[in-house]
Amino acid sequence: MAGNTITIRTDPEITQKIETLAMAMNRSRNWVIEDALKQYIETQAWQIEGVKEAMAAMDRGEGIAHEDVMAEMDALIKKEARQQ
Repeated sequence: MAGNTITIRTDPEITQKIETLAMAMNRSRNWVIEDALKQYIETQAWQIEGVKEAMAAMDRGEGIAHEDVMAEMDALIKKEARQQ
């Protein structure tokens, strides 16, 4: 499959790591870079979707206020400290 060309600049250490991975996997450097980009994009999209869903839930009143969470955490920390 033909694709678009993108040129990036990176430090020699990253270039060497890409080369090492490619050789160990018997793949091209291009394959390693494209696989890494795919994984990064999927992770970022998943996180962004999660944030959007959380914000929508908050807009619907389905969340817990930050102050309430912090108060509960403080209480748990104090309880744990007393038990030690």
